[in-house]
Amino acid sequence: MGVFDVVPSGVLTGDSVMKLFSYAKEHHFAIPSFNVTSSSAINAVLEAARDTKSPVIIQISQGGAQFYAGKGLSNDGQAASILGAVAAAHHVRHVAKTYGVPVILHSDHCAKKLEPWFVGMLEADEAYFKEHGQPLFSSHMLDFSEESKEHNIAACKKIFNT
Repeated sequence: MGVFDVVPSGVLTGDSVMKLFSYAKEHHFAIPSFNVTSSSAINAVLEAARDTKSPVIIQISQGGAQFYAGKGLSNDGQAASILGAVAAAHHVRHVAKTYGVPVILHSDHCAKKLEPWFVGMLEADEAYFKEHGQPLFSSHMLDFSEESKEHNIAACKKIFNT
């Protein structure tokens, strides 16, 4: 049984992500991860994953997301970065199944100063979930490593409503 028998093609969320990680650990392989800045970069990653019969992690950073939306747009309040991340996520969702590739769609390193970008992506996740029963992204990475332990705990409580 291969990885394509364990998880479906397209963007994975929830239990499917965990199944993929468990399968990779059990079979001793890493899942390649690529930061993308354009639809052509996304397509190239998906084509390479298809041709090598590999699942893949597609990451988008705040700067990459802004570039995806267009550097000519204002990024006040992280508006262009939110727009670009959401547009990239929708692009991945529209083409990944056709490439036949399991994809983990991940936002990369969101520092405290970029928190509005993170919040915008979570809002997009919630809106997508209401319509489709799953979030737009597979996962997000908060990186508050430059902040105090107290800030990290307070931020996590706020985000996870505990």
